[in-house]
Amino acid sequence: MMLALTECFGNSSSIHRTGQEARQLLDHARRDVAAYFGRLPEEVIFTSGGTEADNLGVLGMAHGGHVVTTTFEHPAVLEAAKQIADVTFVAPDRNGLIDPLDIQRAIRPDTRLVSMMHANNELGTIQPIEEIGQIAREHGIAFHSDGIQAVGKVPVNYCPDLYAISAHKFYGPKGSGALIVRKGMEIEARQFGGRHQRRIRPGTENVAGAVGLAAALKYCQPTGDASLRDLLETLVLRDIADAHVNGVNAPRVPNTSNLRFDGIDSEPLLIALDMRGFAISAGSACSSGAAEPSHVLTAIGLSKEQARSSIRISLGKSNTREQVEGLAGALAECVAHLRKVAPAYV
Repeated sequence: MMLALTECFGNSSSIHRTGQEARQLLDHARRDVAAYFGRLPEEVIFTSGGTEADNLGVLGMAHGGHVVTTTFEHPAVLEAAKQIADVTFVAPDRNGLIDPLDIQRAIRPDTRLVSMMHANNELGTIQPIEEIGQIAREHGIAFHSDGIQAVGKVPVNYCPDLYAISAHKFYGPKGSGALIVRKGMEIEARQFGGRHQRRIRPGTENVAGAVGLAAALKYCQPTGDASLRDLLETLVLRDIADAHVNGVNAPRVPNTSNLRFDGIDSEPLLIALDMRGFAISAGSACSSGAAEPSHVLTAIGLSKEQARSSIRISLGKSNTREQVEGLAGALAECVAHLRKVAPAYV
């Protein structure tokens, strides 16, 4: 990225030397991303992040037809779906999983697109995207998947027709993402301008961001090690009464745990944990500030009170056993204190 910012700083669409140096870096990044997913370089469309990639995938393929998606997608998909006149929303089960048969039943003769995330951003539950992709293929329908929470956590052995990724989810730069678009997909641009990136996503490319995304992806080695997550959940369930793990009975990415504590509100708990040095969230960062409880948790059948009593914990490669034990201890103390001095529900 420093090379792109300081030495190869030209516009990658320009024909002068500095522009062509930037173009070489961009082309190299595109090849690396394509290789990771087993796709062609021209199938990689760089974007400003996951939201743009999801928007482009959903709106670019809808073409005014019927769309099938789920009730617990990321807002980048749900808000895009609201712009489409004819959408069927499929609900997950109580474990946070989508039944492929429900998707199949929702498909109609005029369905143009199925969109379902690879791993849920709040629960971490891994969806059967290969089965859904097979169903869509049998019906001649494009399949889009939000892969933002999956890449870097689990191996991606199957890449749908359209697959959205975001660099900062695997230690790359914020504000850089990509949409993998299978060759032959008739996707419409949602922005208008020059001829960049097959005219699917016009605008001067963020070379440094693309290079950073590709570099992070290249060194991204999903291990599937859930030992720290499992340790955290074991300690919490052992030491805190009326604690629950949302989505515990489904396959999950190894770093994500969604915990519920009866009788408290998540907001003061997050503040208390932050004062102790733990950065935790109540759901998707993209939904922060929302007055309503998490749509993901209510979609799996939790009440509004239960949803407001839940927090999401994401562990990273630098976290240690000692930190996890410290977090579990802090949770026990904070929950006990809040239940005593500020019970949310009685």
